[in-house]
Amino acid sequence: MCGIAGIVNIAANEPPGLARITSMISPLRYRGPDESGVYLDDDIALGHLRLSIIGIDGGTQPICNENGKLWIIYNGEAFNYIELKQDLVKKGHRFGTETDTEVLLHLYEEYGTGCLERINGQFSLAIWDSLKKELFLARDRVGIRPLYYAWSAGRLFFASEIKAILAVDGARQLDLEALSQVFIFWATLPGRTVFQGVQELKPGHFMLVKNGKADPQPYWRIPFHPPEAGGTLCFADAAEQLRELLDDAVRLRLRADVPVGAYLSGGLDSSIIAMLISRHCSSHLKTFSLGFQTGSFDESPYQQELIRFLRTDNRQVMISNAEIRKQFPETIWHCEKPVLRTSPVPMFMLANLVRSEGYKVVLSGEGADEILGGYNIFKEAKIRDYWGKEPGSTRRPLLLERLYSYVFSNPSRGRSFLQNFFAVKQEELKDPFFSHTVRWESGRRNLGFFSDDSIAALSAYDPVQELAGLLPEGFAGRDLLSRAQVLEMEIFLANFLLSSQGDRVGMAHSIEMRHPFLDYRVIDFAFRLPAKWKIRGLNEKYLLKQAFRGLIPESISSRAKQPYRAPIRELFFPEAPADYVDDLLSEQRLRESGYFNARKVSRLYEKFRASQLQFASEFQNMALIGALSTQILHQQFLAAPASPATLLQPDRVICRLGGKK
Repeated sequence: MCGIAGIVNIAANEPPGLARITSMISPLRYRGPDESGVYLDDDIALGHLRLSIIGIDGGTQPICNENGKLWIIYNGEAFNYIELKQDLVKKGHRFGTETDTEVLLHLYEEYGTGCLERINGQFSLAIWDSLKKELFLARDRVGIRPLYYAWSAGRLFFASEIKAILAVDGARQLDLEALSQVFIFWATLPGRTVFQGVQELKPGHFMLVKNGKADPQPYWRIPFHPPEAGGTLCFADAAEQLRELLDDAVRLRLRADVPVGAYLSGGLDSSIIAMLISRHCSSHLKTFSLGFQTGSFDESPYQQELIRFLRTDNRQVMISNAEIRKQFPETIWHCEKPVLRTSPVPMFMLANLVRSEGYKVVLSGEGADEILGGYNIFKEAKIRDYWGKEPGSTRRPLLLERLYSYVFSNPSRGRSFLQNFFAVKQEELKDPFFSHTVRWESGRRNLGFFSDDSIAALSAYDPVQELAGLLPEGFAGRDLLSRAQVLEMEIFLANFLLSSQGDRVGMAHSIEMRHPFLDYRVIDFAFRLPAKWKIRGLNEKYLLKQAFRGLIPESISSRAKQPYRAPIRELFFPEAPADYVDDLLSEQRLRESGYFNARKVSRLYEKFRASQLQFASEFQNMALIGALSTQILHQQFLAAPASPATLLQPDRVICRLGGKK
């Protein structure tokens, strides 16, 4: 992966300039420590930081076409670039490098915006047409790679991270609407960031900037196929087709001029990916895994079983509660958004381990739960739907305890809490958001920790109404599981899982993550499958398990799903040191920032510290982490001007000011 940034003159009188674009890319050096380059003319400045993975020699960006009309900066991978290049050569295109970057430039030259439909990859890119004075911005289908933009002072600024924009466009305020989205949905809605005036290009969208105007357009949406889309495909054939698609997705994602490793969690998805990689590797696969001090979070025994089975060369980082607490602020600096859980921190530390072993690329199993029915919330919705249709049932509600044993571990709650919390009314079954309303309503209750001023400012805002306007046509008429899957992919996948637990923590250590389950061909296939093949009874990802039966240990495929989590309550035991947490959650600091009710949040924190919340609810845990991460974000980006990054000296500068080289 890489880092990109740019400045486009819209109404400004002077060229963007070398100093400004250098100020933007300098804070992002970890995204591309191998090379840097800049292109300048009277209308635009383009900056690039390169992490060299494909076509290592001669791939310094920006790259131009033969006549110097088109210039590209690019963050990502087009995994099918070899096939694309072969097609373009037949059409008369000539290449000067072995990079996929140059392939995409010629692909745009040949097909215009239609080039995006041909790319199998993960990317954000910018292509400048110096004759038309037109900028083309685009992002991959599911949002694996980020791209932010802001309009200010007669210019458009864009970059891989928000801090690059803030470096030249000054301080901004937090957007309270977006902050409320985080507490309700666990992430911001597509296109939103928590910084006022800074937007994110939505997944599967492109934007043409010309004559001072820009209109983001979708080129891909999560597929909504009719029930008969699967045709006459039988279960056995579907299993075989899934195996073949995933195997090819892995094969493509092993294309690199550097060694490729894999994350190994001990769960089904990463185990399948590691097994498929091993089939394509001539040497022992290098794998990387997490171990936890707190036993309930640790999956080391399952990891060890798969390591023995595949004979991988594994490296593990052991995560202590103290280390999570220590690394949390730096993780937030890279995430650039509040989070409601500490799970990004271990992933941040795992990426550091990968880098220390000399690797730049790892494959991982993200996306399987979303497309193949792996999340507990899908099964919860199924149980609640049955319960709502048979309100007298006493057995079905008890199945929820099997799903959320880590939530309902407190015997004092009893089953009455379960019955009341997840109880279903008949009218709720008609709600298109039925699968997620329990989670969202619990999140809304945590808005009670917001300050009176914040609550007043949000009094007329309905985030669910905003979400409804973002969903595909026909959403409400689809089956329960399809709706739930789309909600997870639209809200949570790109805006948290692939961001705070993916790109941001990986690139903090110059590590590129690749996700075979998110190959668009696999996604399209999965959304053609009937729900009963994804969840059979309460057996999640049933088709996936059957497709790879006998190819991974039975103990892995048949084990109960263990959601990836990291400690929260354990971080605030009395023996935890008095440090930044005590400071930022003090009533004084909370009043200074103004987002939260200082008394309520500090009292909640004191209860954690005094071990009065030994069985704190998941939402109390999230409320505290949400407040803490917001306070950290405020301190890092808003309370005082950040210290400017040491300006790098670009390895290459192409200057065409005044129309001259």
